[in-house]
Amino acid sequence: QVLLDESGGGLVQAGDSLRLSCAVSRGLVTEYVLGWFRQTPGKERELLASISRTGLHINYADSVKGRFTISRDTAENTVYLQMNSLKPDDTAVYRCAAKKTILTNPPPISYDYWGQGTQVTVSS
Repeated sequence: QVLLDESGGGLVQAGDSLRLSCAVSRGLVTEYVLGWFRQTPGKERELLASISRTGLHINYADSVKGRFTISRDTAENTVYLQMNSLKPDDTAVYRCAAKKTILTNPPPISYDYWGQGTQVTVSS
């Protein structure tokens, strides 16, 4: 099965930027819808952004629209999440997920494969 390995998290200050990476192995980024989620204790897991198998369909949650950008590099078989203008409320564990589907924006609950996550902490 496909494996997902996130990296790029860390401790930053409000207003800073970070770029998260999700390296995909045992599969190709062109075979899956790939999404970035985040979760904090006591809160529901939130789908932040997704990119379709073709790369043509990209969706964002309202909470990050205009600040976060999802992209992928098919040569590197990696998906990225560029996060700008970070806020303390963005503090969470960020996880990459994948679903093999013909849908361009599958329901968040339907993702099948998950990475371990990377911690992002934004100080005020």
